[in-house]
Amino acid sequence: MFTPDLLRNKKILITGGGTGLGKSIGRRYLELGAELVICGRRKEVLDATADEFRAAISGARVTTITADVRNAESVEAMMDAIWSAGPLDLLLNNAAANFVARTETLSARAVDAVLGIVLHGSFYCTIAAGKRWIAAGCKGNVISTVSTPTMTGSAFTAPSAAAKAGVLAMTRSLAVEWGPKGIRLNAVAPGLFPTEGAWEQLYPPGSQVESQDRSVPLRRFGEHAELADLYAYLASDGSGYITGDMIVIDGGRWMQGVGGPTFRAMQDWSDEQWDAMRAHARKS
Repeated sequence: MFTPDLLRNKKILITGGGTGLGKSIGRRYLELGAELVICGRRKEVLDATADEFRAAISGARVTTITADVRNAESVEAMMDAIWSAGPLDLLLNNAAANFVARTETLSARAVDAVLGIVLHGSFYCTIAAGKRWIAAGCKGNVISTVSTPTMTGSAFTAPSAAAKAGVLAMTRSLAVEWGPKGIRLNAVAPGLFPTEGAWEQLYPPGSQVESQDRSVPLRRFGEHAELADLYAYLASDGSGYITGDMIVIDGGRWMQGVGGPTFRAMQDWSDEQWDAMRAHARKS
């Protein structure tokens, strides 16, 4: 569907780009000719991903940078380092945190662990990139990964739902405010795209009352390639008239009921079941 040079000469930053969906999207960007920067808190993970990309993709241009998106000063230092070698064309706010818990049991630290990465981190990175684009009179592009609970809420993952709803509001607000400056912003709400780590955190062994793919009208999980191609389209010039939107890619799952049978069953869990979930989350 896409020409090999679709993203040639585009410099793209992916936060949380060393693992999971961010890694799959980054690989696709490189295949389509982009120059990639991936950031995260764990240097060894970033470097391993970069080495994997270089081994698999001829001529892959990928740089790693250690940064904590929860910290505004760390974000500014990262953006200064990136801009010193030339401006970004695209920022992908992908770094995230989430876990399943009864909301009344959450500590302030647990709430902040999610809000800090998802909401504050997306805001810090977006403002840092945006002000540089505006100062230089450059066009810009921001894509933020959210989720369908931005529309519906989600029991037992309230901090994540609230944080991503805030990211969507940021996206739509700045699409209007920065549109005249040539900067566009969009969001993507993925459904069930299994990844190592995040998947087990949300659906640990023994928690599911039926296979999660049964909660999807298309009766299957999404493939990473399908998601990566959507992000590639939004990164390309061909999507230049799309801004302020949220594209849902979930096989119709959100229309069938948020969370599916697993989260509905959790409403009747015993304290012992919740204790087991908490112990699993801490171990992870």
